[in-house]
Amino acid sequence: MSDIEVKKIIKPIPASDGDGVKLKRSIGVEPDYFDPFLMLDEFGSDNKDDYVGGFPPHPHRGIETVTYMLQGEFEHEDSTGAKGRMSSGDVQWMKTGSGIIHSEMPAMSEGRLHGFQLWINMPAKLKMSKPDYIYIDSDKMSVHKDIDKKVKVIAGKFEKAEGPVKGHNVEPVYFDVELNKNKEFIFKLPLTHNTFIYLIKGEIQISKNKHEQIKNSTLILLEKGEDLNVRAKSNSKFLLISGKPINEEIARGGPFVMNTKAEILKAVQDYHNGTFVK
Repeated sequence: MSDIEVKKIIKPIPASDGDGVKLKRSIGVEPDYFDPFLMLDEFGSDNKDDYVGGFPPHPHRGIETVTYMLQGEFEHEDSTGAKGRMSSGDVQWMKTGSGIIHSEMPAMSEGRLHGFQLWINMPAKLKMSKPDYIYIDSDKMSVHKDIDKKVKVIAGKFEKAEGPVKGHNVEPVYFDVELNKNKEFIFKLPLTHNTFIYLIKGEIQISKNKHEQIKNSTLILLEKGEDLNVRAKSNSKFLLISGKPINEEIARGGPFVMNTKAEILKAVQDYHNGTFVK
């Protein structure tokens, strides 16, 4: 039995991306890389001026992007011809592979927009694979619910609720957990995995060791272990995300993440000479 304790508590920094979309960034800044996770952004505002510019067409290569909409609507379109609308509670899991050019634009002119984008690294053997998508509609998401908590399962399995992302190389766990005050969330994780919690709202205590106060929009990196115990000090909502490290060197170049600088330069060259999309 190995209890999972807090490794580090990190407050996200204000940032912007796309056409001026305001967000809070944690992974990708602090820490720079939490293998296999490259970036985590929380975007959210009631002010349309903070998000109306959206994310105009831009390229990616060598990563997976997981977009989870809590509130609001986005329209997406890409170089494969895929297009659609994401609504509250929906997930788009995109494997960019060898290269894709896509846009994500708000399909709303007012109201609250709130969601997350997570970047997951791809191993060298998959970085030049064909782009692929998994769409998870909110009403089709597998959910566990009892008197203490509600767990939406995007990847992995909790009790009898199982996510649609299967056979993935990093064996991901991605839960959206709502936990009632003074109740506990208990879960067993693989010893191999790197795991973090992103607290969206409320206040939580993790395991038995004393740690600083954890409240609202906070990234919590966890030590490796098997037994996770989270207690809610108030009604709380958080993401639990875990994955098996890839253990490869990475090279970054904006929207491209490869293994070497030469591969980044090749991606930039491909994009500028029109051979990026295979």
